Amino acid sequence: MPHALTVEELAEVRDAFVAAARRSQAAGFDVVEVHAAHGYLLHQFLSPLTNRREDVYGGSREARMRFPLEVVEAVRAVWPRELPLLVRVSAVDGTEDGLTIEDTVAFARELTTLGVDVVDVSGGGIGGGWEHPIGYGYQVPYAAAVRGQAGIATMAVGLVVDARQAEAVVAGGAADLVAVAREAQDDPNFAVHAARELTAGYDTYPLQSGARLESRDRLLGRLGPWTGPDPVQVVTSS
Repeated sequence: MPHALTVEELAEVRDAFVAAARRSQAAGFDVVEVHAAHGYLLHQFLSPLTNRREDVYGGSREARMRFPLEVVEAVRAVWPRELPLLVRVSAVDGTEDGLTIEDTVAFARELTTLGVDVVDVSGGGIGGGWEHPIGYGYQVPYAAAVRGQAGIATMAVGLVVDARQAEAVVAGGAADLVAVAREAQDDPNFAVHAARELTAGYDTYPLQSGARLESRDRLLGRLGPWTGPDPVQVVTSS
């Protein structure tokens, strides 16, 4: 049965995060991200909907932040200073009576003092459903709020489906980075297509594919838009 972690068990969890960071370095990763969002353990400490502890790790906002901050501090201590450390957060819980953007800004301010480089700002995972506005880029305003009020670089997410949409988020100062998740699942070559669209060139494609893709594009340009299966559209070579 689930039970509230003892102080000794909390130390074991913290040490497990540290061990994971060390394994990541040994494996050659250049970036690590501490996951404190989407209903996972550290988010459960941060959210008033799930943190019902009556010791120093529960109750006030400061108390609910204590264990996640201890984990981040321990990871930062073993992760090289010259390599980026990110922390992913749920800016708000799914329901309005849970974690608020004000809570997350306060947490992000503490993260800056620990040497965190970027806060990856998502949302939801606790509370069920989604009682907040939703649409394209619907979580970008949370990243902008954290960036502006906590003074830390942010990464934005949330129905970012187009390269120029992502570019506008960064250009407009809402965030420093944009992460693409489900769009990349739908189109595994999203990053390549985005680079091609934004640079109008082929130098971002793998060397072995660039020439073939370039000739294909020239052919498509001569054919014009596809209008249907019949008749077969044919153009003479030039």
